Amino acid sequence: QIDQILIHQQMELLEILTGFETQNKYEIKNTLGQRVYFAAEDTDCCTRNCCGPSRPFTLRIIDNMGHEVITLQRPLRCSSCCFPCCLQEV
Repeated sequence: QIDQILIHQQMELLEILTGFETQNKYEIKNTLGQRVYFAAEDTDCCTRNCCGPSRPFTLRIIDNMGHEVITLQRPLRCSSCCFPCCLQEV
């Protein structure tokens, strides 16, 4: 049983030094700091750097055995509150 999870983004040196967006990767840990899942963003270079934080993506969550347990998809959407029918969704 897991009553709480902690999500840590793994930072890429290239992204820190240049600001060039790389695919985001996350470690999902339990309260003891043990990794229970790993998550990786699946996007192309052009999408990451042209669309920024509004970009569409697929996020695959993988267990410690390498099995995909959840896939999250976010389509390209507007982030303006002027168009509430087009706000971000996953």
